[in-house]
Amino acid sequence: MSELSFEQMLEDSVKTIRNGEIVQGTVIDVKEDEIILNIGYKADGIITKNEYSNDSSVVLSEVVHPGDAMEAKVLKVNDGEGQVILTYKRLAAEKGNKRLEEAFENQEVLKATVSQVLDGGLCVNVEEARVFIPASLVSDTYEKDLSKYADQEIEFVITEFNPRRRRIIGNRKQLLLAEKAEKQKELMERIHVGDTVEGVVKNVTDFGAFIDLGGADGLLHISEMSWGRVENPKKVFNVGDQVKVLIKEINGNKIALSLKFPEENPWLSASEKFAVGNVVTGKVARMTDFGAFVELAPGVDALLHVSQISREHVAKPADVLSIGQEIEAKVVDFNEEEKKISLSMKALEAPAQAEEDSEEE
Repeated sequence: MSELSFEQMLEDSVKTIRNGEIVQGTVIDVKEDEIILNIGYKADGIITKNEYSNDSSVVLSEVVHPGDAMEAKVLKVNDGEGQVILTYKRLAAEKGNKRLEEAFENQEVLKATVSQVLDGGLCVNVEEARVFIPASLVSDTYEKDLSKYADQEIEFVITEFNPRRRRIIGNRKQLLLAEKAEKQKELMERIHVGDTVEGVVKNVTDFGAFIDLGGADGLLHISEMSWGRVENPKKVFNVGDQVKVLIKEINGNKIALSLKFPEENPWLSASEKFAVGNVVTGKVARMTDFGAFVELAPGVDALLHVSQISREHVAKPADVLSIGQEIEAKVVDFNEEEKKISLSMKALEAPAQAEEDSEEE
């Protein structure tokens, strides 16, 4: 075979390529800012760093190695220096867009790492195709700071697909709401009034605390936090506290909770502790013009009428008593059915007064 005919055969065997064509190649060399491929053409193909990825921090030598097989798209057959300029990222983006279109049509759940955190939302890349997740669709609750999602892998669905306008919208909130609805359904099928369940304090307000029961939130009202008196829920609970609560009522999807466990009801032993004639001690909890209410135990208050404070005339309880003052008194009436107890401090003064009168005689 002559040398000329061999060159002719070689020339005939070299394929022709066009702009926009997808070619297969083998990596010959990897430099700091470009990848060189043998694409079976009379000239090698070049992929610059900018045409490899949108990620400027990528190190080509760490992700591509000589001998690797690569697929790329022809941008320019001849750049003026006899080189073929290729793009990897644009081909990947086209494939990514196709992938996203299929996911959009099938409502498929996708998973990707957050590549960028913006003021208005998050960006993720699916095979070099960019997806934007607005802040309002990142979570099922308002989140002011999205920085915690940086470099995190998240799941989402595509709810808007318009690549021509470069508008491909992801939605994570939809998945969270669906998951929450499923967990809520499971929870509601599992719990019953009277059950004791564990939960985590999610939020504390002036009127109560919201407890996450693992699928739905229940309200622990301030009046149900103790058999005693709670002035400020924020002094009792902190977000993140684990608590064991009683299911008091279920009304649709609303769950009312309580910490007033029946077996701890102080009135169960009140008839013995606070029987008529017993001398008891307690703290003044609150006062009115007609008397003072004395806490004998958490959840058990008794009325000390103004006329029973002293043998001497007392115009108003506040004239001789103060909130938080510990007093000793005698139980003069006990009504378990109405949960009412009446006290008398005057009754404890009477014996001493009687003895004093007899000495004077």
